[in-house]
Amino acid sequence: MERWPALELASTIRHDGDGGVADDLATVAGTTRWIREHGEPAAGELAADEQFRLDLVGLRQAVRALFARAVSPGPPSPADAHRLMPADEATARLNAAAAREPVAPQLAWPPDGTPTANLLTAENDAHVRLVAALARDAITFLSGPQRDQLRACTAPRCVRYFIKAHGRQEWCKPSCGNRARAARHYRRQRGAGEGGAVPS
Repeated sequence: MERWPALELASTIRHDGDGGVADDLATVAGTTRWIREHGEPAAGELAADEQFRLDLVGLRQAVRALFARAVSPGPPSPADAHRLMPADEATARLNAAAAREPVAPQLAWPPDGTPTANLLTAENDAHVRLVAALARDAITFLSGPQRDQLRACTAPRCVRYFIKAHGRQEWCKPSCGNRARAARHYRRQRGAGEGGAVPS
């Protein structure tokens, strides 16, 4: 499956395994860990500071708001459904982040190889380059055909978005499916125990 860094950024808000929500970008140390594990290869040994963390969190808010719009009329992720940024503000923030790094496409075509495209930049700040790259990835994702396959996971307590890989997929990963089936079974058993008719 194709890797989408913008989807990975949105997934820095996640179920913590104990019924709560974890935020991988809550601290500078957590942000540094995330960019080294999930950032672009150019991130290398890049370390976060507080301003970069805030820039990344702001971009994530915009991406999650636009993901919520993309899955509509389905429900958005419950993690931020009650405090979503307005779509026009999210679009403006995403575009502004992408525009922070002016880039020019460059064609490379070796005599005995396949042509490839790279982006040439004069931007020296690695933080700016990373935020802009994530914003460009979100723009590519949201303006492409894969947007139609974006879903919010409906498993109890899950807050992730995912790309639906096949027609019957309802959850982001098997563990969420197991949790959803267990919750459904519990509701049925509880309803049957109370003497109510429970639909199958």
